Amino acid sequence: MPTNQEITGPRTLPHERPVGKPPVELTGEQVTMYINDEPVQADKGTNVLEACRANGYDVPSLCYIRDINTAGSCRVCIVEIEGSRNLQAACVYPVSEGLRVHTHTPRVRKARRRVVELLLSEHNRECPTCPRSANCELQALARKVGARYGKLASQPRCEPKIVKNPFIVRDYSKCVKCRRCEAVCKNMQGIGVYVPLNRGYETIIAPAFERNLAEVACIACGQCVLACPTASLTERSYIEEVWQALEDPAKHVVVQTAPAIQVSIGEEFGLPVGTVVSGKLAASLRRLGFDSVFSTDFAADLTIMEEAHELLHRLAKGGPLPLISSCSPGWIKFCEHFYPEFIDNLSTCKSPMEMFGALAKTYYAQKAGIDPKDMVVVAVMPCTAKKFEAARPEMTTYGLRDVDYVLTTRELAKMLRQADINLNKLPEEDFDQPLGLSSGAANIFATTGGVMEAAIRTALALTEGKELGRLEFKEFRGTTGIKEAEVELKGQTLRLAVAHGTNNAKKLMERLKRGEKFHFIEIMACAGGCVGGGGQPITGDPEKPELTLEHRQKRAAGLYALDLSKELRRSHENKAVLQVYQEFLGEPMSKKAKEILHTHYTARGKLPGFNFEHLAKPDPEVPVGNPPGLLH
Repeated sequence: MPTNQEITGPRTLPHERPVGKPPVELTGEQVTMYINDEPVQADKGTNVLEACRANGYDVPSLCYIRDINTAGSCRVCIVEIEGSRNLQAACVYPVSEGLRVHTHTPRVRKARRRVVELLLSEHNRECPTCPRSANCELQALARKVGARYGKLASQPRCEPKIVKNPFIVRDYSKCVKCRRCEAVCKNMQGIGVYVPLNRGYETIIAPAFERNLAEVACIACGQCVLACPTASLTERSYIEEVWQALEDPAKHVVVQTAPAIQVSIGEEFGLPVGTVVSGKLAASLRRLGFDSVFSTDFAADLTIMEEAHELLHRLAKGGPLPLISSCSPGWIKFCEHFYPEFIDNLSTCKSPMEMFGALAKTYYAQKAGIDPKDMVVVAVMPCTAKKFEAARPEMTTYGLRDVDYVLTTRELAKMLRQADINLNKLPEEDFDQPLGLSSGAANIFATTGGVMEAAIRTALALTEGKELGRLEFKEFRGTTGIKEAEVELKGQTLRLAVAHGTNNAKKLMERLKRGEKFHFIEIMACAGGCVGGGGQPITGDPEKPELTLEHRQKRAAGLYALDLSKELRRSHENKAVLQVYQEFLGEPMSKKAKEILHTHYTARGKLPGFNFEHLAKPDPEVPVGNPPGLLH
């Protein structure tokens, strides 16, 4: 029977200790309080801001994220409390029996407006061209409270953007010092890269000693980007580079799109969260001008073939156990920094994105008669860590980068708008073949537990020598922080575990360090899995639904629906994958498969000092392009 360890609550993401006051545990008791002289019921232990919102009173806020950041630092949510001389921050003021709160008195409105005008007085004013224009929370807040530029003596910060890594850009001229990035990194992910530096006007939220994110233990997950209310933190954009490649007639531009994109890109065009738009997505990519439009789902099936056989090989030959999945680049970076003693336990399989890129520039290039040096591989991913992964020197095959450019969901939406392409109005189209066929197991890769479920589907079928009736392993599903189960595999009881979010990963890894035994573990860096990646749509809503597990569950539900709709639901049933083995790789874990589809990882330490200069300098000792005779 499966056993579950409940780490996260049903409403929000995992946390340890918030920046500022910790949340008070709800008791289930109710108190009667008065908001604008109206009696209302509120949960004892909650704060005034939550009580107001629960009862339909729209109190604005900026720094607050429920159960993650309760610092009370921005003072935007101030309210008037009867009996209190000073205005109080609603996000840190506890409710009590008979409390009387006034949310929009003249004094409150004037104070809120002045607070926002103070923020605007030092804010970079490139709003029309800002990446967050139209969904910036500061913009929306200024409109809401009636704040205007120029009301106060202006001294905007004028500092250059910090673009020293391939994944996240920092712009201090747009920072409002809300400390959300600090709280999410520390309380949700359990890492703590960001800290406040300096004092007063000179305060910035940055890594210690203002180091670049590539020089500290940042895992590039991008949850800080999701949390940021402005464009102080954004993904490193490669939109212009992709446009240049598409406009170059000498280049054959291949695009692959991850499973999570199929249930999230629709949000950028007004569709409900979790709406499946696979066919419209393929159609939109063709209209952007990509020469070949494929699905990373194909490579997810390929990954399962390799990883399932790797597990069976370690079980039979006595390799390092537990085998730990390697599909999440944020998790891999986390392991390299904080748990280097478990690097040998990591699966040597490249992620599906990197496997696809390697196959595109070898198998597909030769099959289509294209010089791989003239091929550009673009990946559309829900993840900022994928940008880091693509830049790793290990992710090359025969002297060429496996993936040239990574676009987030948000970046693809911007490109579609630039090309005046409305996703909602497009017909349903299929992905190109042969690298576009996938099973239902590949679709669920993007949600926590999906890799484990897909791998066990195939491992059981392969070891039993027949197709087992069981396809769904619901013990691996859901938002429990750490999920555990036991499965019988060829007479052996395997102990399995799934963790999502690096805070939960840390808990599980500490159990391993204490000697607890497992056979196979799946870990994803972001809560909910890839559906909650740092490159996913940002709502601009101060309540930040995109950071909640409910929001991510809706996307996961779309993926499980895709799985159910597929005729093929196991990775080893994918005929296109079997064809690649027959024509090119030979068999799973073959010498050629290891050469092209597998990699290695390295202990990094807390201050790794990554150097990305290699991106412009191919290794002169490695021949560029495919060696002759790759295809059988």
